[in-house]
Amino acid sequence: MSVRLSDLSACFEGVIPSIIATAAADGMPNISYLSHVVRVDEEHVALSNQFFAKTAANIRANPHVTLILVDSFTGDQFLLDIGFVRSVDAGPLFDRIALQLKASSAQVGMSEIMRLRSADVFRVHRIEKVPSAVETTSPAPGRAPVSLPDLSEAVKAIERQVEADEIIDSLLCGVQRVLGYRHALVLIHDRHRGCLVTTGSIGYERSGLGSEVAGGEGLIGAAAASGRSIKVSDMSRVRRFGEAIAMDGGGSENATRSVAFPLLPTAMSQIAVPMIARGVATGVLFIESAERLAFRAEDEAALEILAGQAANALMASECEVVATEPEPIPIVSATTVGGRNIRVAHHRLDDSVFVDGNYIVKGIAGALLRLMLEWQLNEGRSEFTNREMRLALGARMPEIKDNLETRLLLLRRRLEEKQAPIRIVRIGRGRLGLEADGQVTLDAGRE
Repeated sequence: MSVRLSDLSACFEGVIPSIIATAAADGMPNISYLSHVVRVDEEHVALSNQFFAKTAANIRANPHVTLILVDSFTGDQFLLDIGFVRSVDAGPLFDRIALQLKASSAQVGMSEIMRLRSADVFRVHRIEKVPSAVETTSPAPGRAPVSLPDLSEAVKAIERQVEADEIIDSLLCGVQRVLGYRHALVLIHDRHRGCLVTTGSIGYERSGLGSEVAGGEGLIGAAAASGRSIKVSDMSRVRRFGEAIAMDGGGSENATRSVAFPLLPTAMSQIAVPMIARGVATGVLFIESAERLAFRAEDEAALEILAGQAANALMASECEVVATEPEPIPIVSATTVGGRNIRVAHHRLDDSVFVDGNYIVKGIAGALLRLMLEWQLNEGRSEFTNREMRLALGARMPEIKDNLETRLLLLRRRLEEKQAPIRIVRIGRGRLGLEADGQVTLDAGRE
């Protein structure tokens, strides 16, 4: 039975380097390793061209080329006779290869060196499986295919939710139940600060809620910037993304005003899936696995479906809150418990907030807590609407237009995680309350 390119999907994962053999006009052979080979369709492959001056010269002199691909699961080798068609240095195919190359090379600090010059497209004339010289063991049985009924139910579960926390939790639950992945994060785009903030987490010893990834950094930043899923299938070949941005946990939060990005020490595969709503990436679903080659093409497609459903649900939730104005809230005297003094410090430089000396959060979420505390202290109120917070915050930060719901969610969960004596409670659609275990003192003049 003839072998097709679509049968060789495991050969295009970039785990085991491919080999290209060319010959000069005088017949002198040359062999090079390739970092990326991509299947274009059933008749064409594209090769990344970063350094190969000799290979390029040989192809111009003699367009007949031999390529060896290796199946990452079984170790099977395939010999391809290919012929040069064209080089592309722009367009969707070039962007796809350049993005994957940039993301993977950034893991080892070589993003500026491993810059794609062109993507060389070749027509595949023949594919031959190379017999192994030694007896090989059969690969371990793979995971079961994605269950479409389970995927459908997970999509419906997300669709049924109306609050940001329920939507994000349903997304993570779907990832775990449908695909079996146990370590996952949801990061929401904070356009005000140009970063992505961890707002949902499962499977990690430290949740990492509030940890940040700079825009365009690593797999997560690249996925958000490009609107395309990006994966690394064998972390033994690259330095883990987390190692580049993680900091010591615990006490360092107070010193750095930052939360450590969560780590899976045994991670061998990572994937970052953009959460796209109306053509805009509003966040990223990030998953790690201890298995090599954990993310099959069908897994990637299922994750994109779940991430897209969650992104649209979050946007719909935000729009509904904006469109629905709750009944006016009467002034209710804020109550305190006992005589405990709770010290809250707000730093204007980055809107970071500390409660009793412990770092809680920064950015818009920090500004929201300061706003509610000021209203409580100055007006004696303990209940607020999202609408009034949006208007009040927008007067100070005109560029703030979206994601208020997810910022409030981050604030609430960080207060809970730090076991702070201040709590945010939901009391209705678009309405929330502020509770404190004592008398609050707010220092809002710090830099």
